[in-house]
Amino acid sequence: MAKDEEIAFETALLMRAAAIEALLRRLLDQRALSGEIARPKRLMAAMRHGVLNGGKRLRPFLVMESAALFSADGEAASRVAAALECVHCYSLIHDDLPAMDNDDLRRGQPTVHRAFDDATAILAGDALLTLAFDILADEATVLPVERRAALVLALARAAGVGGMVGGQMLDLDAGRNPPDEAGIIRLQAMKTGALIRFACEAGAIVAGAPPEDRERLAEFGSAIGLAFQLADDLLDLTADAHQMGKATGKDAAAGKATLVALHGADWARKQLSGLVGQAHALLDPYGERAALLKEAATFVATRNS
Repeated sequence: MAKDEEIAFETALLMRAAAIEALLRRLLDQRALSGEIARPKRLMAAMRHGVLNGGKRLRPFLVMESAALFSADGEAASRVAAALECVHCYSLIHDDLPAMDNDDLRRGQPTVHRAFDDATAILAGDALLTLAFDILADEATVLPVERRAALVLALARAAGVGGMVGGQMLDLDAGRNPPDEAGIIRLQAMKTGALIRFACEAGAIVAGAPPEDRERLAEFGSAIGLAFQLADDLLDLTADAHQMGKATGKDAAAGKATLVALHGADWARKQLSGLVGQAHALLDPYGERAALLKEAATFVATRNS
């Protein structure tokens, strides 16, 4: 990134993260909503621990910036972004469990099952997943009902059996039956890429943009989703735990199949450069309006944590 562009992007990322953090705090308030009976204190504390713990909030940023590309309603986009972050954080809580990745640290803090217990962590994840669809369906997300329904469907497909959860299953299976290159790409497109693809496509849905714009933003999301996972695998190999805020080196220690393990770090860096170029080209028709999204693609590929 050029220095001025880098500063503009980092400022926008921080501002979007702060706005989403504030909205998530309100959504995770102790007070029960209409139709709810009560919000158990320990469950809410665990949910807040898993969500309000910092992080770059990249996925919400992508929702909000892709919506801004089409001058969509900012408040509605923020709520969609918060719903997506609830799904993402639920997945991290469950990923960290002993039966999955068995991690003790997340964003520099004890994981939810360590701060509370396994059962509470499972329930906190369950509650965040259902809260996400509550947020999308709620009339407070001021969008035409058909757009809210489209968002519910798109997020369900991205997060479910044919998306993130299916990718997690493939990842578990990979420990027993290491996949080939095509299998690794499919696994990563599902486990990591599906929610990032949704984040970019969601802005076009919020705006009611034409199908061709929705598909273009989805393709952009697919490109940076692959870049995100490739950069993550590279960091797992080269960064330390303090830098990442979580354990590193676990993929190599476990003999896990990744594209970096298959082809090496130099190959991965070349691929990342190509994916950034592909992502930028997809946004060229939008001119300067897409500047921050282009910088986001560059950031995904060059981040150091």
